[in-house]
Amino acid sequence: MTRSSCVIVGASAAGVSAAVRMRRMDYPGTITLVDVDPRLPYERPPLSKALLDEGTAGLVPIQPAETYRDLDIDLRLGARVVEVDPARLTVRLGDGDVLKSGRLVLATGVRPRKLTVKGADATNVLSLRDAADAGRIGAHLGRGGPLVIVGGGFIGLELAAVAVDRGIEVTVVEAQPQPLTHVLGPDVAALVTGLHREHGVRLLSGVTVAGFLGPAGRVEEVRLSDGRRLPAAAVVVGVGVEPRHELARSARIDTDDHGIPVNEFGQTSRAWIYATGEVASQFHPDLPRRGRIEHWDAALRHGAAVGSTLAGEPVRYTDPPYAWSDQYGATLQLIGRARPTDELVLREGAAPGRFLAFWLRHGRIGAVAGMDAAREIGVVKRLMAAGVLVGREQLTRSDTNLRALLKARSTMPGSRLAN
Repeated sequence: MTRSSCVIVGASAAGVSAAVRMRRMDYPGTITLVDVDPRLPYERPPLSKALLDEGTAGLVPIQPAETYRDLDIDLRLGARVVEVDPARLTVRLGDGDVLKSGRLVLATGVRPRKLTVKGADATNVLSLRDAADAGRIGAHLGRGGPLVIVGGGFIGLELAAVAVDRGIEVTVVEAQPQPLTHVLGPDVAALVTGLHREHGVRLLSGVTVAGFLGPAGRVEEVRLSDGRRLPAAAVVVGVGVEPRHELARSARIDTDDHGIPVNEFGQTSRAWIYATGEVASQFHPDLPRRGRIEHWDAALRHGAAVGSTLAGEPVRYTDPPYAWSDQYGATLQLIGRARPTDELVLREGAAPGRFLAFWLRHGRIGAVAGMDAAREIGVVKRLMAAGVLVGREQLTRSDTNLRALLKARSTMPGSRLAN
């Protein structure tokens, strides 16, 4: 009998998680994990939370090197997949090596979207996706500011906090009326941006970049759409991402604006090919329609679900998305996705440095966000999983014991917590 084989393209959270889950569920075939990055697969979230020196120092491995060896996972690092042959079920690498692939998993992720204005290709106009990017940004910040960040998403604001902590003058340019409004809504977003203003970050909203000015190959000023000019020693662009789905297209797999469409088990339009992580365009209970979930925890869980499916035990990924962001010594945590029809409930005493916000949906918590509220978030996660009915007044009051609500539910006959 020919031994089954699986090639996984992309050794970030989703790809590694799929490979490890397959082997730990006794997948009998070969598993080859391919990535163009030569470094041992590492965690990406710390890159924007604490910039690293270029190289491997300070990188946190997703799994120790011995795990891949012990689980018989063949790591092909520093290798690029250049072709998928759907007729022969093979994958060709840049060095000419051809891998048999009875199953193929695309965990190719996303790339930062680039600006198309004049000067956007200057050496000090940067983006952040991998360790090399983090090293370049760290090197530029080591020379001092000012720093202009284009885009007030999680990565942009985390970088702002890191730069401020280093004594660098920071300006954040955001096209929307307020950073993070699309994720947190205007009231909660105002608390987060208030924290940055308290630390001296200059936030300019409702404007875009019209161009970069300076000598050839280097930016010294950022010109905004309203005519203002900002001095800049470095610029970091964080205006969203786009899927890396070129291999899918070359293999004649269906793609869409979000990435690679998959079914509930991560399977693409070709039955032998799966996609997982940020490149997967999926249906999920917390998404209003098919789309991407761009969080590290989600990538780990979706990768594990796809790995389980490939090992013979199909699993659907339906967990509420979890995200976190470290800013000025506090951690912003978010579970679930708020919907336009949800009712926002802010707990008493909400302030930029500490708050707890709930989104009520049919009497239950549909999503929650908290700054410096890790203990409460842990309890709320269990309330959400148990589907506990709660009232607005209970959540608003700061003296409400959330654990008591959970305990009361756990003692009810038929409760999921009691069983």
